[in-house]
Amino acid sequence: MAITEVLVPQLSESISEATLLNWKKQPGEAVEADEILIEVETDKVVLEVPAPASGVLSEIVKGDGSTVTSGEVLARIDTEAKAAAPAAQAPAAAPEAAAAAPATKSSVASPAAGKILSEKGIDPATIEGTGRAGRVTKGDALNAASAAPAASATPAAPVPVNLDGRPEQRVPMSRLRARVAERLIQSQSENAILTTFNEVNMQAIMDLRKKYKEAFEKEHGVKLGFTSFFVKAAVAALKRYPVVNASVDGKDIIYHGFFDIGVAVGSPRGLVVPILRNADQLSLADIEKQIADFGRRAQDGKLTLDELTGGTFSISNGGVFGSMLSTPIINPPQSAILGIHATKDRPVVENGQIVIRPMNYLALSYDHRIIDGREAVLALVAMKEALEDPQRLLLSV
Repeated sequence: MAITEVLVPQLSESISEATLLNWKKQPGEAVEADEILIEVETDKVVLEVPAPASGVLSEIVKGDGSTVTSGEVLARIDTEAKAAAPAAQAPAAAPEAAAAAPATKSSVASPAAGKILSEKGIDPATIEGTGRAGRVTKGDALNAASAAPAASATPAAPVPVNLDGRPEQRVPMSRLRARVAERLIQSQSENAILTTFNEVNMQAIMDLRKKYKEAFEKEHGVKLGFTSFFVKAAVAALKRYPVVNASVDGKDIIYHGFFDIGVAVGSPRGLVVPILRNADQLSLADIEKQIADFGRRAQDGKLTLDELTGGTFSISNGGVFGSMLSTPIINPPQSAILGIHATKDRPVVENGQIVIRPMNYLALSYDHRIIDGREAVLALVAMKEALEDPQRLLLSV
């Protein structure tokens, strides 16, 4: 017998413990090297734990829902054993069973494929994988999902709620949700939060985007969105009013000589804020590529701890969900956050005439302990001016 231990991945210094989700294998079952055995949820990301070697899962040391720390033993794999053969079926039933079972190379699915199949209620064992060693790829999963009956196309609600009578359900928060709640309470209790508002005419950016979007996508391989303009406008304002990019440490103010912008994105397990490092040095194309990559990997739970740590300023876009106005909450230890919203055609007055323009309402929440109203208002006005005249971003004026 040769035993290989399955260990908790190394967690970051800021994370002391994590929670195990559902085991994908049970003792006695065969596992392949690099096959995902379980997911470990921290308060920031979900980490996948692959099998370190092929063999048979001989023992699960920590069960579903256990709290674990870095390096703890989760399970043991016997690398010399072979999985027990399934129970023999009656001879008469065997031909029917063989005919009913779809041909398959492997039931092992990649993480992205597994997520798609889980949402569609499709068993990976029913799919013939085209990846290495028969691994079910994301493409295989998408093809299977598109061919599935319409009834399976709509994912079930994460928590089914019984509406008959007056029922109640008690569901524990995920570690990520609990951490988000903790940080929001911390932000509101420790920061003196005020919010200032302004409106921006998006016509210039919409015209620019319409004129160059095809050429931009052809040249850079990514669509030209709006978020990159908001990031560049925010950086331009932060350079003029550096206190908005600062943070509080006790009785000290830390002024950051860099611009690491957090961009809030949704994930199946809640809101996460990956960081655009050195955003002032990124082109519009660089920003769009990174945001698209963040969005994809957030859905697959592939964002790393480093990508979610730090940041000097954040941007939250409630407009993608239809929000017209909001007061975003500061993400500690940052001192300000920009909320952007849905762009809608609205009547405005220009040169004494009522005209229709695509308007977006901006909200800048700031920590009044270090940022005075003057700096907050002027910073938001600077963002507005840059967005309404995007050539200013190119000329740095």
